[in-house]
Amino acid sequence: MPILQNLREAVIKGQASQVKILAEAALDEGLSPQDILDQGLIAGMKLISDRFRNNGIYVPDILIASRAVHAGMHVLKPYLIQCGVKLPDRVIIGTVAGDLHDIGKDLVVMMLRGKGLDVIDLGIDVEPEEFVQAATVHHPKLLAMSALLTTTMPVMAATVQSLCLKGLRQQVKVMIGGGPITPEYSRTIKADGYAPDFRLAAKEAMRLLGYPAAG
Repeated sequence: MPILQNLREAVIKGQASQVKILAEAALDEGLSPQDILDQGLIAGMKLISDRFRNNGIYVPDILIASRAVHAGMHVLKPYLIQCGVKLPDRVIIGTVAGDLHDIGKDLVVMMLRGKGLDVIDLGIDVEPEEFVQAATVHHPKLLAMSALLTTTMPVMAATVQSLCLKGLRQQVKVMIGGGPITPEYSRTIKADGYAPDFRLAAKEAMRLLGYPAAG
């Protein structure tokens, strides 16, 4: 349908306001929320992810596309719930306290949204208490933390401990990543998974959420 094609193009161009308008128009035309999500938002994000992997576009392009998808999801979410459609699995992500690096984290957000996941980005400099509060409010299936400084790595351990103290650890998987992070450190702090870079983060996230390897 032309409106879904236009929606995909708006996602690729990172036109958040246009994505919102087109998503609302598609609903008004009687298209199902599921089709708008799958054939519009997610399909557009997949196209831009493919272009990025083929070096056809640059980091800023995929970041603004990711934000456009988020704008569309904001429109669709109430209708998906109303129709009884299973909502995408939710992920909370952030760069840990003391670390202001966000490009890698933003790229992971883009890759996860490209897989159709519902991603809540807490931003940078996130304290353990903020991760725990977000987990309490939003009930994610996965919590992802990023660190590029070795001095901020202990915040990851502190966050895992805080989740345990609040009785949330059994309810949420934990994935960590960033330049200084190693598989050994992941095991040491009892995280569930580790990704060495943003390209592999989505694959690891899908594994932790129980999706088939090809997903």
